[in-house]
Formats: sequence, C-alpha cells, structure tokens
Amino acid sequence: MKYLLAVLLLVFPVSGMAQSNWVQTGFAVYYGGLKDRETTLTAAHPSLPFGTWVEVKHQKTGKTIRVKINDRGPFGNKSRIIDLSTAAARALGIISEGVAPVEIRVVQSN
Repeated sequence: MKYLLAVLLLVFPVSGMAQSNWVQTGFAVYYGGLKDRETTLTAAHPSLPFGTWVEVKHQKTGKTIRVKINDRGPFGNKSRIIDLSTAAARALGIISEGVAPVEIRVVQSN
C-alpha cells in the first residue's frame, strides 16, 4: 500500500489531492552547509510542490514543527522521506540522532 501511495504522489501532485488527508511516514535527516539552512525552518521533499507547508512530527517524542518545502531530496534511501534544514532539525530535537522516525502532514499548499 505504501508503494502505491508513493507512485500516486509522483503521478498526481499533492495539489490535486485532499491535502488535509495527506500523511507520509518514514525517516527525517538534516542537511546543513548553507547559511540559510542554519536559520530557516525549511525542508527538501522528493515530490511536494515548492512552497508547501508541512507539519513534521517526531514519532518518538511527539514534538512537532512546521517547515516550508523549498528543495528536492532526500535521494537514494527510500525510507528517508524529508531532509530538514539544520534549524528545523534543531527545533525538532534530532541533531544528536541524525536520523529520526517522523510523520509528515501537508498543512498548506501554495
């Protein structure tokens, strides 16, 4: 079922779906390196439209944050569903973990 959903999301972007029902679970990682990633609550996702706001929930702690999709990724590892900016990872409390189980939900599409 998860694979069917992933295929459907690639074929039919989330803007055409009932966004309040769109949920994805997997793992979050974070990436740094650029100055804006240190200070902004942004993320990369393989298929969500740029400008989409998602709520990211850390499945172990229950902590949530909202981030804006502004990049593509993660690539290579299918279980990793979102790359968080350093600021977002810090706010979610996953800097020391590096990789964390999360649930993401679209809260606003552009």
